[in-house]
Order: sequence, then C-alpha cells, then structure tokens
Amino acid sequence: MTHPIEGVLPAMLTPMRPDESPDLEAIPALVDYVLAGGVHGLFVVGTHGEAYALDAGEREAVISAYVQAADRAGTQGRRPPVIAGVGGITTRASIGNLRAAERAGADAVSVVAPSFISITQEELYRHFRAVAEATQLPVALYNLPRATHLSIEPPTLARLAEVDNIVAVKDSSGDLNNTIDYIRLTPDDFAVMNGNDALIFAALAVGAAGAVAATANIAPGLAVRIYQAYRDGDMAAARAAQMALIPLRRCFSLGTVPAPMKRAAELLGLPVGPTAAPVSPLAPDADEALAQVLTELGLLAR
Repeated sequence: MTHPIEGVLPAMLTPMRPDESPDLEAIPALVDYVLAGGVHGLFVVGTHGEAYALDAGEREAVISAYVQAADRAGTQGRRPPVIAGVGGITTRASIGNLRAAERAGADAVSVVAPSFISITQEELYRHFRAVAEATQLPVALYNLPRATHLSIEPPTLARLAEVDNIVAVKDSSGDLNNTIDYIRLTPDDFAVMNGNDALIFAALAVGAAGAVAATANIAPGLAVRIYQAYRDGDMAAARAAQMALIPLRRCFSLGTVPAPMKRAAELLGLPVGPTAAPVSPLAPDADEALAQVLTELGLLAR
C-alpha cells in the first residue's frame, strides 16, 4: 500500500484557550510555520498534541482543523499529509477514534499501544490488527513504552507488518537496538520512523524512513536539514545538524511534556496557549534555560 509516512513529521502541538479547550483558529499559524521549514507532513493529536486531554468531539475538531489548514496550504504548493492519532485503551475506543479521524479527512492514522491495562503481545497483535482492518487508511503503529508501559516487541511488529495497511511504526523507545530490530524484521517498504529527536541521524543511518519530531514544532528547518543532508549523502552536514538539535531535545527535561515545547512556541510568538492540567508551566529557571537554547539556535533574538 502506498502511504505518506516518511521524512520529517512534526508531532504537532494542540493550541488551547485559557479554559483548555482547543483553539482551532490558531492551527493555521502553526501549520504555516512548520511548512516554511520544509517538513513532509503533520502528525497530530499524539503525545505532544495532548490527545489524552481531548474529548471525542474536540479530537475530531482538531484533526479537521489541521486537515483544513493542510488543504489551504495545498492551494499554494504541496499539500502536507495529515497523520492523526487514534489510539485508545480498548479496541472499541480506538476504532471510535478512527471513525472520527476518517470523518475529519485524515490521510493516515497512528495507533499507540494501549495504556493502563497490562496485555500480552498476542492481545496487542489482535488489537492493532482489528483497528487496521476497520479502515482503508494507512496505519502507523506507535511504540511509546515510557508512557504505556507496554512495548511492541520486534517479532510482534514483524507479524503486524504483514497486514496490508499497517505500513509504518513510530519508535519512541529511545533504544536504537529496538529500532534496528524493527528495520531488520520488516519489509523494505515498511516505514520505521524514529521518535527520539536526539537519534534522527543515527536512525537514518540504520535504515529509518524519517522521524516524527516534536522539536520540529520549534526548529523545523533544522530537523529537516538532518534528513535532507543525509538523503543527499552529506553525512557531515547531517551530523552537524543533529548535534545542533540535541540541546533543544534536552529541554524536554525542563518540565512535563508538552510544556517545554509549548513554552518554546510561545516564546517564538506562536499562539499555542497553556498545557492541560495537571501539566504545569515551566519554572522560572527552566524558562530561562529554554530561552537560552532558543537564542543559541538563532530562533530568539538576543
């Protein structure tokens, strides 16, 4: 199955109003900003998109707003594909989220492993397969063991890659050995996407198709430079761009995700608003450290 999952896809933020409802009118500005940096698509309502904080209607509205912004961008050039997160704790909930993404016009969907419950690899396989078989859209799986406490083991992924419309995985394990096993055990046309922004260059070097990068909300051009330089065979430039991006990735430790990247966006004048409680704003010293990194990257005036 042909699919749009490759290159650098920002893990897009969900702008919010002071009451923590989605600020749909702010989405076009975010899309314009990342597209100006050359990104290859939009990964929406994931972890940095605060999917966990959105009710069903809000989730669909956010996806729809991103699709509309992508459509508008398409009238001025290349339309970026929109990959929407649809994962839920149960298979039924995931399929319900999938239907909302279909109605909203998503080009592909991403399904994260269920959280809260402890299931076996066989149960995980049946879950992902059932969600994929409920749609004609391309499906990307999402391995996020830090949050779900459940990893998609490489042999399980190998089985799932046999399903026609399961075409990709985002590996946010931060374990390059796991990424290598994913690549080794899946077909050449299966897209293994790196999910740790400090490892984009390393993942490309072992065969990854690209990256889903939260830092690309803030420094899209730099993230794209890693990918493009690698594809052009300029390893020195790709490595240099990766080294330059790492301090921004390290800023994730300054607060609870997605607060650091939301604050970075605000410092750049992008209208993203607050994070949903209980996630708190950055402390003053963390705010200063973040501003220093943005300044050193040339994103914030001295």
